[in-house]
Amino acid sequence: MLVRTAPLRALLAALIALLVLAAPAAAHERKLLLGTAVDVEALANDDRYRALLAREFDSVTAENVMKWYAVEPQRGVDEFEDADRLVRFARRHGQSVYGHTLVWHNQLPSWLTEGSFSKPELKRILRRHIFAVAGHFRGKVRAWDVVNEAIDDDGQWRDTIFYRAFGKRYVEMALRWARKADPHAKLFLNDYNIEGLNAKSDAYFALAKDLRRRGVPLDGIGIQGHLSLVYDFPGGVEENLRRFARLGLEPAFTEVDVRIPLPVSDDELAEQADWFGGLYDACRAVPPCKTFTVWGFTDRYSWVPSVFPGEGAATPFDEEYRPKPAWSAIHPPRSGT
Repeated sequence: MLVRTAPLRALLAALIALLVLAAPAAAHERKLLLGTAVDVEALANDDRYRALLAREFDSVTAENVMKWYAVEPQRGVDEFEDADRLVRFARRHGQSVYGHTLVWHNQLPSWLTEGSFSKPELKRILRRHIFAVAGHFRGKVRAWDVVNEAIDDDGQWRDTIFYRAFGKRYVEMALRWARKADPHAKLFLNDYNIEGLNAKSDAYFALAKDLRRRGVPLDGIGIQGHLSLVYDFPGGVEENLRRFARLGLEPAFTEVDVRIPLPVSDDELAEQADWFGGLYDACRAVPPCKTFTVWGFTDRYSWVPSVFPGEGAATPFDEEYRPKPAWSAIHPPRSGT
């Protein structure tokens, strides 16, 4: 009997060893939701854009049409037609929807920025907006950027219409209202230049830690990922994700692009791929990080050239929908090492 079981034990030991050796690679190959911001005009008018969007992406974010100026251009008049069109497209193609954004100091309607409101009135306006938008999409949106870009690069609070009226309390107010408006959507704070360890990401970590300690509903931290080859790749990306994860938060890359000085060389495209892959691999290495979203997938409709003169080619596909090396860096997942 002992003679018979010895080969079996040896076989079991070998299988266990193989499983142990394979475990890190399997974890490294974890599939993320791959998302993109969507230009709804391109969605309506460009067949190639629409086909690629439907075929390649798991998640969609409205680039502009869920922002305040678009959904309430006149006070008290809600317009959701364009955003609804995107949501219907996503549902037809089995894609989840990431909501962007409920509270931001940019792209506000002129009636709000040019008006003169008391603090109580502005509070009612803000509350009404959050309930109207999050309530309209209740059950249709997986997550919301509830507050966008609340902190400056130096780690201090950004001077906005909302901060001037309410101080930092407006973030808590917005999160609590968003939770009531849609109890099942995940709630995020979102910002740029917080990919790695720096004063700004430190400030967000302190804010998130305080909010979680006090029971304010916060589920995730949105890390935009707008990078440029003009600067250095951020340091400590994976460590940064892990510290937010330790707070019980879901870190997510929400707006990734990597712009290049024009004209573009093959070496720069290879470096761009490394940078996309660096963010993607950091997300894969931290299990609570479940979503990697590019801010547009084709240079044909990228926001970059109009905002950063002399830079462009920031997305994984060129203007003719040809994939760049960056696309291979994020889809399909690369082999672990």
